[in-house]
Amino acid sequence: MSTIHRVLAYLASKSDFLEQAPDIEDRIRDAVKRGLGLTVPIGSPEYQSWHNSLGNAMFHVINSEEIPDDAGVAVEYRINGRRQRIDFIIAGRNHLGEKNVVIVELKQWTRVEHSDLRDHVRTAVGGGIRDQTHPSYQAWSYARQMMDFYEVVQTEGIGVRPCAYIHNCDDRSVLQANDQYENVAKAPLFLKGEHLKLRQHIVDHIAEGPGVAMLKQIDESRMRPGKQLVEALSSMMKGNDEFALVDDQKSVLESILDIERKTLHGDKSTIIVRGGPGTGKSLIAVNGLVRLSKEDKNVRYVSKNAAPRRVYEAKLKGSMRTAEITELFVSSDAFRDVSDVAYDVLLVDEAHRLTEKGGLYGNLGENQIAEVINCARVAVFFIDEDQKVTWRDIGDVAEIERWAQASGSAIHHMDLFAQFRCAGSDEYLRWLDYLLGISEQPSVGLRYTNYDFQVADTPSRLRDLIFDKNMGNNRSRLVAGYCWNWVSKKDPRAKDIIFEGTDFAMKWNLASDGSTWMIAPKSVNEVGCIHTCQGLECDYIGVIIGADLICRNGALVTDPFARARTDQSLKGFKTAFKEDPDRALARADILIRNTYRTLMSRGMNGCYVYSTDPETQRYFQNLLSSGEDDANVNSKGREP
Repeated sequence: MSTIHRVLAYLASKSDFLEQAPDIEDRIRDAVKRGLGLTVPIGSPEYQSWHNSLGNAMFHVINSEEIPDDAGVAVEYRINGRRQRIDFIIAGRNHLGEKNVVIVELKQWTRVEHSDLRDHVRTAVGGGIRDQTHPSYQAWSYARQMMDFYEVVQTEGIGVRPCAYIHNCDDRSVLQANDQYENVAKAPLFLKGEHLKLRQHIVDHIAEGPGVAMLKQIDESRMRPGKQLVEALSSMMKGNDEFALVDDQKSVLESILDIERKTLHGDKSTIIVRGGPGTGKSLIAVNGLVRLSKEDKNVRYVSKNAAPRRVYEAKLKGSMRTAEITELFVSSDAFRDVSDVAYDVLLVDEAHRLTEKGGLYGNLGENQIAEVINCARVAVFFIDEDQKVTWRDIGDVAEIERWAQASGSAIHHMDLFAQFRCAGSDEYLRWLDYLLGISEQPSVGLRYTNYDFQVADTPSRLRDLIFDKNMGNNRSRLVAGYCWNWVSKKDPRAKDIIFEGTDFAMKWNLASDGSTWMIAPKSVNEVGCIHTCQGLECDYIGVIIGADLICRNGALVTDPFARARTDQSLKGFKTAFKEDPDRALARADILIRNTYRTLMSRGMNGCYVYSTDPETQRYFQNLLSSGEDDANVNSKGREP
């Protein structure tokens, strides 16, 4: 199991914070490096912001006898271990003895302009004027995450009070305009010259201590299971606010809607949204579907993979008419016979899985990317090129750009960075990408993650771990690389995956539950594959690594010939191998690594693995037991 780390970079009493204020930027820099594994250069904008916003602005706000000396102060707090960091938290009790934390989002902005994006403003960032989420919305979204995920916040009745302080700006005309009323109502806004008002806001909630122990209690709190999109889908389709979109998620959604509004009839726009596992691609697609449907736009959610669509349909039955569900959630095969711009917006999830031809036998149509672009005024492609997993997958950015240009479509690029699966751990995904040879960027390992990664010593142990996690909520699953033939297809009594000398004998999931395997009541008793889990998530994932990914001489290598003969994902490899062996092996290598990356990133809270190959099993065990989880040499033997 990976070491559980603290995500508090800096923690002190109010009195200690005031005493340390003269060199607070150096103290925070050291704390961020020590506690979060992040290096912030001296003199960088972030380093300077600590001096200006903490050592100066917040120093003057809390330097008052009205705020107790033993109130707790936290700086650069990583909410639930995620990329997002809360600038400043102060904790204590109010006059009634009730526990409170006040979240303060700090901005050094001097001028703010109107933005066409909902819940956004425009200001100078990164050398240009850019759209930014409204500071009050940002503070509220962080507070919402703390209230949603931290068990102690709920059990102890800790109040979470967000606000924003733009201490260099004195013009409130944009920040508190009518269209921003809801944001400011959720999280009060304080500007230049209003430090006394902010102080009073804090005093209203923090009149007594102690606070340091409370912040430690929050930091060490058990986390409530993350809400899954499929569980919240029915409520979302009714327009309910089930998820607080944060930072780049919010900006991408509002940008898509803004581009749709500005794309006139007769014009075309193509939007390419890049993001890794768990960055919210599906969440944004569904939010976009709901918002655009409310505006009476002709919009569809599109996916090549049937699993997400079938799961969504199953979850929506009873709350929507079947015909309405199947009309909104459609296959990428649906557009080959559409000859005109028939849709306002097509939201294509898992766009990396699009293929050239469609149909049951893969022989119909021209090109699925072209077909989507041709029949939509606005085509949105949510893509992660490192999740291509079959020989037929053609979805990549260059291919989308090529067809967009051919259609005369305007092209817009957007990126999602912060991910919310894998316990929100960017470190785990970087470690995984480096380990599998997908990224050359060196990993810091698993030291700075709360993600539960374990290596089971036997397949039976892996199965039992997942069975145990699945009890109660049916949200954990076993998956495997496709290295076992699907014999139970013809003989329902047969088992597909058998380990001699153990009590492990299970079937592939493909016959009984099919595309709804991820949510079916008894499907934990069968092993899933890439085709029924891609685009979906569970609490814990157990991954059986087959003979197609093995360790030799300290590096992971792939063997496409170890795939089962019933595996269709590499169909075409053997023909290509005869024509150009090196090129075919290189392409298969990428697809196999991508497959395991996809499988090993399905779990929201943890991933457990077992390898059928003894050397590979030792390789994974040694990474954890020897403390060398920095992946100093990755799957292709590269030194960082």
